[in-house]
Amino acid sequence: MSQPESAIADAQAGGPSNGTPAQGQEPLAKLAARHGLRRAIARPSLPVYLRQLWERRHFVMTYATSRNVSKYSNSALGQLWQVLTPLLNAAIYFLMFGLILGASKGIENYPAFLITGMFVFTYTQRSVSGGAKAISGNLSLIRALHFPRAALPLAYTIQEFQQLLISMGVLFGLVLLTKEPITLLWLLIPVALLLQTMFNVGASLVLARVGATARDLNQLLPFIMRTWLYASGVFFSIEDKVVGPGGADLPQWVADIMYFNPAAAYIELMRDLLMQTHPARPYIWAVCVFWAVFALLGGFWYFWRAEEKYGRG
Repeated sequence: MSQPESAIADAQAGGPSNGTPAQGQEPLAKLAARHGLRRAIARPSLPVYLRQLWERRHFVMTYATSRNVSKYSNSALGQLWQVLTPLLNAAIYFLMFGLILGASKGIENYPAFLITGMFVFTYTQRSVSGGAKAISGNLSLIRALHFPRAALPLAYTIQEFQQLLISMGVLFGLVLLTKEPITLLWLLIPVALLLQTMFNVGASLVLARVGATARDLNQLLPFIMRTWLYASGVFFSIEDKVVGPGGADLPQWVADIMYFNPAAAYIELMRDLLMQTHPARPYIWAVCVFWAVFALLGGFWYFWRAEEKYGRG
């Protein structure tokens, strides 16, 4: 038997002496490397991984679109639920917080303020929640086919982005109904959505890796998302409730930290662009750019590091 054939036979049998080479025999790792053999499932280099992901872009888009079509296929209203869900939530919050608890006090055009916050937060919430299940919910697909695993959380975010495009049309109409004028700042809305999408992709990649091993994450996620919702100023003004005399009367730096929260930052940015009645914050663009770049680069690197572990066990 030739040396490569002997190495393969040893590998199939678990290696000589449980992986320990016999005296005078070349270690299997060195022997495999010398003959160009490599592990069947091995993490490629980052540039190669990016190229593989780009080559499968049509698969990502098709997978995202097919999930969109099937998600509401069994409901009578179909895709309308994508718009109705944040609208119904906004109606409930308007009743409970805006009218009963007085969160609308001091906020000009509270309906547009609330609806914008709900639509923007829902986009991030659904992207991150979907990413957390992207690996653990597709184990059969992962074990059957070889492809970059980052394609799955990316597809989940694209799916939510496709639904967001419908929601944004409704949002624009509702904002105009509240007598907000169309301004030149509306031209920057695609840039704001791009930054938020970059953050959503990065965050969903992080949660995908965590969710692949921490199965309890799906039980904790609703509580995490609810806390995130309450901390993001969706239905109240952070400045008024934290710093204002009618609120908690805390130092300004507490409000600044809350505005640094990525969900709050993207909500504030969209309100700045859509609502002339909403006071703009000069540093909010810097915060949004920071989170977009940091989350995308850091999340992709963090997910890629565990590429060969997904679907094992």
